[in-house]
Amino acid sequence: MKEVVVYTDGGARGNPGPGGYGVVVTFGKYRKEMKGAFDHTTNNRMELMAAISALELLREPCKVLLHSDSKYVIDSMTKGWLQGWKKRGWKKSDKKPVLNRDLWERLDRAAEGQQMTWKWVKGHAGNELNERCDELVHEAIDEGNLLVDQGYLDQQKGEAGLF
Repeated sequence: MKEVVVYTDGGARGNPGPGGYGVVVTFGKYRKEMKGAFDHTTNNRMELMAAISALELLREPCKVLLHSDSKYVIDSMTKGWLQGWKKRGWKKSDKKPVLNRDLWERLDRAAEGQQMTWKWVKGHAGNELNERCDELVHEAIDEGNLLVDQGYLDQQKGEAGLF
């Protein structure tokens, strides 16, 4: 099984506001950087998009070490939160709908079949690849090719969290 190391980051200016994600994927000597941006979104959605983008890149099952400075992503995947939400019909323990369900479902599918290790890293603490991901976030937003985050818009209208 191929061993892949991934670093991800996401952020939004204004939260909600323009947001972006950055990803660095390494496999041996191979390195790929990816970035994207949306016109109106949240930092949590962009953290999820970063992880999704990295995992959707993989064409076969791999042993993946995914680093993120997002406790939201890492804790959800390592502390059983995602599995609990699914068992409760996408409700949190307080019975409220899970936010960002569209992206959680997509991340769950993307991680399926991969041998995942999820690792939290402290953001803005000098980790070279985490810092590069942060740079990619801002580059993506600054380039101005902002996509529409339809999932966020639907969620704001009450549609995404109710199914």
